[in-house]
Amino acid sequence: MQDYIMFFSCGIGAMVMILSTITDSMSKRKKILLFLLAFSANMVLICNKLARFYDGNTSAIGLTVVKPCKFMAYFLFLAIIAIFNRYVVELLAKDGKLENAPKIFRAIETETIIGVVVLIMSQFNGFYYHYENNTYIRSNFNFVAYVFPLSALLIELIALIKYRRNLSKRMLLPLIIFVVLPMWAGIMQFFIHGVSITGMTIVVMTVVLYCFSVFDTNEIVEQARQRELDILKEKQEMSEMMISQTTSALAEAIDAKDKYTQGHSRRVAEYSVMIAKIAGKSREECDELYLIALLHDVGKIGIPDNIINKEGRLTDEEYAVIKTHPSIGRDILSKINISPQLAIGASFHHERYDGKGYPFGLKGEEIPELARIIACADAYDAMASKRSYRDVLPKEVIRAEFEKNLGKQFDPRFGKIMIGLIDSDRDYEMREK
Repeated sequence: MQDYIMFFSCGIGAMVMILSTITDSMSKRKKILLFLLAFSANMVLICNKLARFYDGNTSAIGLTVVKPCKFMAYFLFLAIIAIFNRYVVELLAKDGKLENAPKIFRAIETETIIGVVVLIMSQFNGFYYHYENNTYIRSNFNFVAYVFPLSALLIELIALIKYRRNLSKRMLLPLIIFVVLPMWAGIMQFFIHGVSITGMTIVVMTVVLYCFSVFDTNEIVEQARQRELDILKEKQEMSEMMISQTTSALAEAIDAKDKYTQGHSRRVAEYSVMIAKIAGKSREECDELYLIALLHDVGKIGIPDNIINKEGRLTDEEYAVIKTHPSIGRDILSKINISPQLAIGASFHHERYDGKGYPFGLKGEEIPELARIIACADAYDAMASKRSYRDVLPKEVIRAEFEKNLGKQFDPRFGKIMIGLIDSDRDYEMREK
């Protein structure tokens, strides 16, 4: 039964060794330390098994195996404590943000080193154990061999409790158990000979430690990923806010250039969103459309003031200059790579559904959908606003113009929505105040 338990424990230890090498979520140092823990625990089991199997065997192989294996069983117990100690220091360095290992952990390393030195010395004076006919016999001072590892584990337990706030809550409990159970196993091992209680205990705890390490590392990775997403979201929100504020300021500058169209850009943006909502556009699409519509007349920046603010009707030559503002707007906004859609309104808001618009003479569905919405809103506000050569047109006249030009100047779908908005505006609130 003992052999089955030992072989099973070795199998588990080997599995941890393999998994620790292929786990990508952990740091290289953590993987190495977990691999060494599993490897050392397996070697304790193997060395104890070989030492017991050949105990008393005076053949060449028996004489070759027993003494080195017994020495390694003692040595590896100390080595496992030192490796575990380094693992805890690594956790504190990464998770607890402690740059240097506290003195108490260096004291544990010193304790294990002294234990190894005394163990080596005992091989020459029989202080821990000796052999008669290649049979392992404990000396009266064998208990000293357990003083160094058990005292090191006790200090480790004190250190874990002291620095518990620097460790994640998920890892604290398995770390403490990893210390306490081997302490118990070491004490039991002193009284029980023939069963590698210490080795099997450490193998089991190495498996538990590996599992918790993976869970903890995955949680840390997920938290880091979430922080990155939050930072990206914050940057995106900042960019959107910057674009929104810049767009609003630019729209105000455009409207300020034309003394007859104060607030025109804002009203066109608001009417465009009203049409888009009824057309079933999402909130994100409406937000984007608002900014695009705000800048639909940005090209007027390049039109001379004497033409923009001329009282009375324009000459053919002056009107030809005015008609260049979509191209000017496209050239300005196409340079904003962060939001390439911004140029749509400026480029195409004077295209007509029947193909008789400018600057490209696009027809029907060739005209971007957002531009067809803005064209309706722009035409409506032009008629519902005062100009140098006329006053605000009556609501009935504007409605009739939309009815007459459905499928000609206006997209039939969005033109009908605009007519619906006109009909619902009983007090004619949608006009220049």
